[in-house]
Parts: sequence; C-alpha cells; structure tokens
Amino acid sequence: MSEASALSNLALDAVKAAEAAAIAAYHWIGKGEKESADQAAVDALRTGLNAMSMKGRIVIGEGERDEAPMLFIGEEVGNGEGPEIDIALDPLEGTSLTAKNMPNALAVLSLSLRGGLLHAPDTYMDKIAVGPGLPPGVIDLDAKPEDNIRNVAKAKGVTPADITVCILERERHQYIVDAVKAVGGRVRMIPDGDVAGAMGASGLGAPVDMYIGQGGAPEGVLAASALRAIGGQMQARLVFRNEDERARAARVGVTDFDRKYDLSELSSSDCLFVAAGVTDGDLVRGVRRRGDVFVTETLLLNSADHSVRRVQSELVAS
Repeated sequence: MSEASALSNLALDAVKAAEAAAIAAYHWIGKGEKESADQAAVDALRTGLNAMSMKGRIVIGEGERDEAPMLFIGEEVGNGEGPEIDIALDPLEGTSLTAKNMPNALAVLSLSLRGGLLHAPDTYMDKIAVGPGLPPGVIDLDAKPEDNIRNVAKAKGVTPADITVCILERERHQYIVDAVKAVGGRVRMIPDGDVAGAMGASGLGAPVDMYIGQGGAPEGVLAASALRAIGGQMQARLVFRNEDERARAARVGVTDFDRKYDLSELSSSDCLFVAAGVTDGDLVRGVRRRGDVFVTETLLLNSADHSVRRVQSELVAS
C-alpha cells in the first residue's frame, strides 16, 4: 500500500472523530464554560481516534503528560494496527469562542505518516502565511510587514490598498495594524481561532490575502498542514518567554531556538487536515440539531491530490 493510500484510508474515520468532538462541544455553546467545552471535545476525539486502525502518536496535543490526562504529547492512540501515524490536534480550537457563542470554533486534527509534522512545543510562534499561486519567497518573516504587503500586492498585480491582512486581535500586534494602515491596506481582526485565520489566505475562508502575527505554535503546525494540502506559503519561528518554555522545546527535539521554519519543515510529508465546525464560521458551518439528529459540516483536505471536500453528516443523537 502506498503512503498516500495509507493516509486516505483513514480519512473517513478522521472525519467521524472530528464530528464527534464538534457535537460534544456543541452542548456547551454559549454556556460560558470553556473548560467544560474543551474537556467534552477531548473525550470525544480521543474515543474516535482510539477506534481508528492505526498506530497513532500525538505530536501536538493538549500538553505534556504532567499537564494533560489525555491527548497529551507522546500519547499513543488507535487500535495498534495499521500505519504509524503522527497526529496534531486541537479538540476545540476556540474554547472562548464556544463559551461566548461566537463564530469560527472548530474541532481540528491533522494526520501524517510518522515524522511528517514538526513536533512544536506548546509555546508561541511568529507566523506569516499566504495562499497558492504566488511566486516562491514572496513573503519573509524577517521583513517588515509593509514590505511583505508590497511584495504580495506586486505579485498579485494590485496595489497595497487592495491587500487584506488577517491579524489576531492582541495588543502585541498593534505594530502590524499600523503597518497595514501605513501602506493603505485593509485589516481583518479576529478575536481567536488563528488556524482559521491563517487558512483565510488560502481562499477557503474569509477573503484575506495574508496572515501575520504571533499565536500558538501548535496552531501554526495545524495551519501549515492545511496550507500544504491546498497550496500556499508559510514561515514561522518559535517564541520563548522564559527558560521553562525553552526546556519544553528541547524535550520535543528542538535544538535551534532561533530557526525560521518554512512550510516544508512545518509539514514535511503528505497529510490529511480535518476541521469540523462547532459554531458557524468562515470555513464551515457549525453543528445544528433537528430533533434527535445532529447535522455537521467538516472540511477534509488531502495533500496527496490537493483535494478539498466538504462533508455534511446527519447523525442520530445517542
């Protein structure tokens, strides 16, 4: 069996696992209890993963063993039969979004064959991303935001005023907002959910041209796997606030703390990317309930053939 076939054979089960996590989180939408929503999604996703025919290993998860009781980094999942798979996941991307009944909460996971995803620690990461169809090297994490905007505009044959940049709404990003305004561009601010934000540049989500900013490193790898599947460019660098975070990075194999990663290093081999909607969002619709039936929508991306599928399921409540 080819590597691509080994992954593709897991696609439907991966979708089912994400659907289960989304439905579990649905019960906590608007309840103001983000920890309960997250735990419900974790429990459901873990059950789904353990039912899959694979020798799975969590490389990006809920934390290290001493911090999370399940879906922790290094945990083995699956039934122990089949291909060796590395898994990056966020059972509930947007816990606050769910608690507040806001858009773009997702249940997200990415699967690759062993060694295909960067083992990123649970720290921050500086990121910049654009979608497909642009010349290589059009963005540079070390360049000024203004220069990246001008370069992308030139590559697209438009002016900087036509470029929209997605930015996570944080005080630390004010310099990026100022840079966008300085060249006459547009800003799209998001309160949370930077996986969906980074994917916006791909053309699947909200219409943006670029994502710039600092967010979670695990979310960066998840976004990179999605961009690998559909095309695009991304650069990233880990950010450490203290020695404890550096030690955490060292434990997952990071040796160059200043390394600038490109897309091929963040997601280095064929992968599946799965995102099930919890609340309505730019990528997919959220969970809906009709009587005893849950209706879900899930985005399934496969880098092997660059396919994009939207799976709508109707599942009877158990």
